[in-house]
Order: sequence, then structure tokens, then C-alpha cells
Amino acid sequence: MSEIKVIQGEIFRDQRGQISSLNEFHFDGVKRCYIIHHPDESVVRGWHGHQFERKWFYCVKGEVTIALVKIDNWENPSPSLNAEIYHLSEDDSKLLCVPAGYANCLKAHIPDTIIQVLSDKILSEALGDSWRYDKDMWVDWEQYK
Repeated sequence: MSEIKVIQGEIFRDQRGQISSLNEFHFDGVKRCYIIHHPDESVVRGWHGHQFERKWFYCVKGEVTIALVKIDNWENPSPSLNAEIYHLSEDDSKLLCVPAGYANCLKAHIPDTIIQVLSDKILSEALGDSWRYDKDMWVDWEQYK
């Protein structure tokens, strides 16, 4: 059973516009927030992992596929690990909650996609727990065009 959790939010629309909410999410433990702007759909960001950092992903604009892998060995992870694939979109208010111990990789499907990321570590802690792997390690991104 996956440790990854998706919190379903709500979208309210009327003549005044739209409100996207995550009323079931509580910001306990969040220490940092940043925004990722994807210039075009050819960019693949990742793999980037953290042994001790939790993250939350929310698609503010556009659409993105997020692949997650639970790392078995940080120095030399198995190339046969199975990625869990999630799709986030501005049209479906969802928050993807990723526990510590995972690597992530992102691919936008629409130019100018914007993803908000929350973290439970301050930047100096995150930088000391940063692991990077080749973007093609666990997913064939050609199938996500």
C-alpha cells in the first residue's frame, strides 16, 4: 500500500470567477513554499529525492504528470523500482502529499504550467538532503506527450 496521499479539493465557479480550495488540508509542519514554472511541455524535471523531507504538490495552472519512486538505496537505487504516476490539473483541485523517502519527477503537458510545492524543511535542511538521478531512470517520458 502506497504511503502517498491525494487530498481532493473543491472548485467553485459562478459569474464572479472561480475559487479552488483545499479545505481538508492543514498546514501542520509546512515550513517552506515555492513555485515551479514549466516553460513548455518538453521539459522533464527530475528525478529529485529527499530521505527526510516531505512535500506537497498542487497544480495552479496547466497540467502535469508527477512520477514518484520510493528509493531503496540512496547511493545506488535499483533501476527496477516501480514509479507511481499521478496527474494534476488546474481543473481538478488536488494536493499530492509525498512522504519522506521518495524521489519525484515532473512533466508538464501545457506550456506555462505552474506547480506550487510545499515542504516541511527549511531550505538549508533540504539542500543537505538532496539526491538527483537521471530523468529517464524509472519512467519512459515519451509515453507522456
